[in-house]
Amino acid sequence: MASQQSHKPRRRKRVEDGASTHSNHGAIISTSRSKNPEPAFPLVAFLWPTKGTVSQWVVLPLILMAVGLFRWTTGLWGYSGFQTPPMHGDFEAQRHWMELTIHLPLSQWYFHELEWWGLDYPPLTAYHSWILGKIGNFINPNWFALHTSRGIDDPTLKVFMRATVFVSEYLTYTPAVIIFLRRYTRLQSVNTWEASIALVAILMQPGTILIDHGHFQYNTVMLGFMVASMSSVLAGRPWWGAAFFVASLGFKQMALFYAPAVFSYLLGICIFPRINVVRFLVIGFTTVLSFAVLFAPLLLGAVYDSYRGIPYQSLIQPPLLQGLSFPLNEKSLYYPILLQLTQTIHRIFPFARGLFEDKVANFWCALHTFHKLHHYSGALVQRAALLATLTAILPPCVIFFFKPHKELIPLAFSACSWGFFLFSYQVHEKNVLLPLLPMTLLLGGEGGLLPSTRAWVGFANLLGVWTMFPLLKRDQLTVPYYVISLLWAYLLGLPPVSLSAYHEGLEGGLNLATKILHVNFYLVMGVWHVMEALVSPPTNKPDLWVVGNVLVGAAGFSICYLWCLWTLSIKSGVIAGIWTQRDERKVKLKEK
Repeated sequence: MASQQSHKPRRRKRVEDGASTHSNHGAIISTSRSKNPEPAFPLVAFLWPTKGTVSQWVVLPLILMAVGLFRWTTGLWGYSGFQTPPMHGDFEAQRHWMELTIHLPLSQWYFHELEWWGLDYPPLTAYHSWILGKIGNFINPNWFALHTSRGIDDPTLKVFMRATVFVSEYLTYTPAVIIFLRRYTRLQSVNTWEASIALVAILMQPGTILIDHGHFQYNTVMLGFMVASMSSVLAGRPWWGAAFFVASLGFKQMALFYAPAVFSYLLGICIFPRINVVRFLVIGFTTVLSFAVLFAPLLLGAVYDSYRGIPYQSLIQPPLLQGLSFPLNEKSLYYPILLQLTQTIHRIFPFARGLFEDKVANFWCALHTFHKLHHYSGALVQRAALLATLTAILPPCVIFFFKPHKELIPLAFSACSWGFFLFSYQVHEKNVLLPLLPMTLLLGGEGGLLPSTRAWVGFANLLGVWTMFPLLKRDQLTVPYYVISLLWAYLLGLPPVSLSAYHEGLEGGLNLATKILHVNFYLVMGVWHVMEALVSPPTNKPDLWVVGNVLVGAAGFSICYLWCLWTLSIKSGVIAGIWTQRDERKVKLKEK
């Protein structure tokens, strides 16, 4: 009895950061008409009942169910290549990769019928396709019958393929974002309730939903590994950050957009504030080991297939081998490994396709509108793209190298990836998801929900999804495009459905020049939609509206790049440092 009397129940943990009473990161505003705090925008109002009273273990499942519903309903619409021969689009490409990986020897994956959606993504995508293909083949072998299932549009296959995107995202991207936000908001002193608001905004990002769950791709797997890399760095485990980055790059080569920023940070923390040789060696060893693990199944499979007598001498040598000045012994033990490695690299980096294949809102496609680039040699254009890209990414990388601070990660990654998107080689319109991801993560930082950040993040995302409209329209995704993008704009209080982020007198508000700039872009986007829907382009300029989309988008993305670079410069202290040095020089000159 005495022991029962002395027992004391555990006290419930106090509400974190005073979430129920005060917010200084943009979710709550106080007006002169009312002393009580009010939601700053509709998404805050939706989550208002959870403020300081409901456990996050209750809120989180509700958020995941809500955002999952929008993903699944988007998947009920069309997809890339539906009943559009001869190639049937990205849906067929992903299905075909599942088909060839489960039926062919591993050594043949990157050589098989390249004219029909040949595998051109890194090995982790191939392994992912193999796993999904095995599961799908167990359910219905007709979906992935070699050579006879091309262009299949079975409704049950569509359900399976949509489910693979959904599950893949919820196993990689979604937990990575949740963990990142918990670490990032703790670093930035943002309370749990506002972190939940940022989480909904990030998971409802319209471009990600419409491309992966509408158009059909697995970009969120690559993005999930990248967020996991950022999260590991925030946790003080840079070697895991390097490993997750290799996984991201090993899934899609587009992750190279982030590579300079990753390299700058990892090298910076090994030098500043003091040289740390052990950390440098551990990060380097982890990176090499990660690449070795990534390519090991592919290369060992080639050796094993050679041992089994599967012919590989008949395979066409990739250009990397054909250009060698010395002969190779095709019967040697190293030849299958060298052949497989060079073919994989050749397929992953398709320089032979030209600067761009389709119209995309970047610098080169916009320039091509006025000055045709096909008059120049491919080598010259490649060098120009390399030089322009290096010029664009150098400033943020230099800042990040000398100022390797964790709180700068989203801004540095955004500026670097914007530079890649605007100036690099072989960019597609879907690549805009890469700079949009770290920029959208800014919503979880200090003042991230204030208009000064929320309006810029919203502007970039809505402009990004607008530039993808011609692609989405071809895929019969016009209705999901309007519903998802306008809903997101409404939730965050952004044009064209709300101007709450642009009201005068708000804490952390925008200056007049920014308001005019944003509103004019929104007006142009709205007018473009009206003209594209109601007015047919001239017969001699059938791509008039698409070209207009490219020009406006390229201009807007350039402004987003400059905003990220400017904000990075300010928050890193580089701008303030320059101004301080100038002031000190002026004082010294006056004293003299």
